[in-house]
Amino acid sequence: MSQQNLEEPNATSRVARFNYLASSIPHSLYRNGNVSLTRNPDGTDAGMEGYEEEAWNKQVLDARTSENGTRGLHINGFELLDHPIQQSNINFLSHEDVVTRHYPECVELLKGVTGARHAFAFDHNIRWAEGDDKKQQTGKGQQVQRPIQLVHGDYTLTSAPQRLRDLASPPSINDTMRHFLAEGESVVPPGLVDEALSDSGRFAIINLWRNIHPSSPVLRDPLGLCDAQTIRTEDLVVFELHYTDRVGENYFAHGSDRHQWYFFSEIQHNEVVLIKQWDSAGAFASSKGQEADAGSTQPCSLNFHSAFEDPMSPRDAPDRRSIEVRCVVIY
Repeated sequence: MSQQNLEEPNATSRVARFNYLASSIPHSLYRNGNVSLTRNPDGTDAGMEGYEEEAWNKQVLDARTSENGTRGLHINGFELLDHPIQQSNINFLSHEDVVTRHYPECVELLKGVTGARHAFAFDHNIRWAEGDDKKQQTGKGQQVQRPIQLVHGDYTLTSAPQRLRDLASPPSINDTMRHFLAEGESVVPPGLVDEALSDSGRFAIINLWRNIHPSSPVLRDPLGLCDAQTIRTEDLVVFELHYTDRVGENYFAHGSDRHQWYFFSEIQHNEVVLIKQWDSAGAFASSKGQEADAGSTQPCSLNFHSAFEDPMSPRDAPDRRSIEVRCVVIY
């Protein structure tokens, strides 16, 4: 386990373990078959290859406190907003309720925050340890998952534009939206995708993360967020996700003393965290990996994130219950 010079836990910071990919696994920006996961049609995991963890103790600062500085979506890759849900009594364990009632609100929020011309919600996950233990489903074959304590970014130089291209085609068997679109319809109009992927276009993939516990703030397994300005190209390792009908990619991360981690303490139901998963206008993304986001005047390209075990969490704290809705915005 790697160590930094760490301060004792206090009201504005924690010392917590973060699980990175082992440094013995080579850095990579493009797919090479070294690290992969096969996923079943129901979304459960069938097996992982080439994966080895390396634990680091990291200082985690509370981004709520002014002494730790303000962090924003554009440069740092994450931001907290006070935004109560407008739709009342949404059943977040109902796939249909989330897609038909919550997705539209997420879309409107993102258009307002980013100034993008278009926004589309296309997928979501529910995270709740007890629900995962019970193999609970959300109505369309999607299983509730537990919080993941693993440092990663959701898209790569290859998978981000490919995911946008996929959204211009009718949904496939694993796509959340396949039950909600007419035959032959796509989530994003093909013409908009062509425009976004052109040399003058710009798109971003942003997650909206919310506490869905009806009466408790997040006290267990909080969401850790790494400042994008502390990420370097050499930190990245491609992780392949083999689905029934396609191959996706994430970036796993090698640990580094330079990584600065944040969290938002006791997130309430009326708050939402925006997490930038990809931005084609970022220095790293637009240079095809030749440049890092750190120090650039361009927006950041991606963000590392992970759940972590909070050493100051009360022993009787309820399980975290959260939703992350994946959206694409086109500028």
